[in-house]
Amino acid sequence: MAEVIKLLADHIANQIAAGEVVQRPASVVKELIENSIDSGADRIQLIAKDGGKTLVQVIDNGSGMSEMDARMCFERHATSKISSADDLFQLQTKGFRGEALASIAAIAHVSLKTRLHDAELGTEIINEGSQIVSQEACAFSAGTSIAVKNLFFNVPARRNFLGKNTTEYRKILDEFLRIALVHPEIQLSFHHDDNEIYNLPKQGLRQRIVQVFGNAYNQRLVPVNEETDLVKITGFVTKPEFAKASRDQQYLFVNDRYFKDRYFNHAIQNAYDGLVPSGKFPPYFLYFDVPTESIDVNVHPTKTEVKFEENQAIYAIIRSSVKQALGQFNIAPTLDFERETSFDPPKLKAGEAVRIPEIKVDPDYNPFHSTKPSTSSHSSGSTISSKGFSQMKPARADWENFYEGVKEQEDKTTQEFEQEMEEETGGEISGVTIPSSLNNEMDIERKKPVQISEKYIMTSVKNGFLLIDQYRAHCRILFESFMTEDGAKSNAQKLLFPENLEIDAVDLPWWAEAIPHLNELGFELKLEDKLITIDAVPADAKDSNAARLLQATFEQFKNSEQVEDLNLNEKLALSMASALAIKGGNKLSTAEMEFFVDALFACESPQLSPHGKKIIETFTMEEITQRFN
Repeated sequence: MAEVIKLLADHIANQIAAGEVVQRPASVVKELIENSIDSGADRIQLIAKDGGKTLVQVIDNGSGMSEMDARMCFERHATSKISSADDLFQLQTKGFRGEALASIAAIAHVSLKTRLHDAELGTEIINEGSQIVSQEACAFSAGTSIAVKNLFFNVPARRNFLGKNTTEYRKILDEFLRIALVHPEIQLSFHHDDNEIYNLPKQGLRQRIVQVFGNAYNQRLVPVNEETDLVKITGFVTKPEFAKASRDQQYLFVNDRYFKDRYFNHAIQNAYDGLVPSGKFPPYFLYFDVPTESIDVNVHPTKTEVKFEENQAIYAIIRSSVKQALGQFNIAPTLDFERETSFDPPKLKAGEAVRIPEIKVDPDYNPFHSTKPSTSSHSSGSTISSKGFSQMKPARADWENFYEGVKEQEDKTTQEFEQEMEEETGGEISGVTIPSSLNNEMDIERKKPVQISEKYIMTSVKNGFLLIDQYRAHCRILFESFMTEDGAKSNAQKLLFPENLEIDAVDLPWWAEAIPHLNELGFELKLEDKLITIDAVPADAKDSNAARLLQATFEQFKNSEQVEDLNLNEKLALSMASALAIKGGNKLSTAEMEFFVDALFACESPQLSPHGKKIIETFTMEEITQRFN
């Protein structure tokens, strides 16, 4: 039998390795910037076009490479970061694996320019699909420039699976910010499609966070500082009232490397227990410094997962340090200028002695002693004399007339009660029926619905009752209303005074894409620099704070970005429905509950919310009877 096992060609092996290291343009950005940092650069420039599909270029002022090193960096497993297996347990660098440039060059057109600081000329190498096209000397500034063009040009299946330009741009921005937040000592700039997104000078950590996320963060940050034998924790958490509906601004770093860890995230969230409502997530920026031999960062191709030896102990330290930081913030003394001062004791004059207060009591006062009714101009019910409370005498009451009119009121109340009972028991059945997928025979009766725990609506049917989740029902009603042809633009409600919302710089790409569609759904928004002017809101909005409503809608939209099977209009309609819907805990009037019931069953899909969750639960008389057996 002929041998069937053989060695793969280098260019094929490089393409296979690229599938692990390079998943999208953001992976290229991560690898190239990490190499620039390892080269000692303190000034790094990132340039991208078309979400990185056309171009990703990183320029730095690092140490540069010699002619031989420039050629060797494209070989697999070629690296200057480690020389033995023991070095894997003493890692002080980022890109140590030696596969990045070889993998990138296998699936893109790469142009490399580099020069050592003490050399007169540099080296330029052009590599296309793992093939060196040219290598020659060139004039170049000290440092390195790597331009990656036409990513996945020879792997069309992988290129077709890339997202839209805006989606890939956001992924690149995420990687850029992870580098920027952990290296405030490095000057970083980012240009996308000839637009300057960030230009961050060298600065302190707090200043870097504020410059990235906006000036409003300067008042939100609470410092965390804890040092133990296992770990040193520094950084910032935010005050509880600034918790967000998404986790997009939660950052963890270990030894200057970004990582993800749900276990440690839970420790931080646990420290906020009782301070933030359910479904809200506080932003934080925490930096761990641990011995290199106690962690393993090589457990995932992208090196974003880290294994800790003492993760349970570190969990407890994280929770206590964050809790302590929040406690110090909460106990800070404040001045209350609206404090009630009427109960304060009077201030004594200089030399004045303290006197025991006297209480005057009328020993002859008898509330049951009747006197002549007053004939003054005051009403007959007035019993207060000008002499004060101590001289009060009860006025004579006309007991014979006390119950006058009560019987008439009782008769009126009885009639109203009997009329309501007649309506409930003898009323006609409403024309609104439950869809056949629930029960063809369950027509909703004309009985008043009842709210339970300010969260559910109970309404009777012929052979049982229905329980309706009021929030999910309202979401479904609003979602289908926004998705109709007429939309909500005609129902926009103009504001008497326009409101302004200052947005985070990191969210600009999301806002730029969402605002035109939000304007079609009932808002009237204008974006200038980092300020949004709100001229109108949807007519269905119950929140009088337009800026708060818009921010809630936007956070819901960012969360819905993970739902791939919805288009942009559907995501925005879902976000607005989620933000505008009446949450649990709000008391509804009978008219509002009746509207919810009627409008829900007029929807195309009344059984499920736009999020795919159940809205209605049915209880038949048979089920209820069985519970009592």
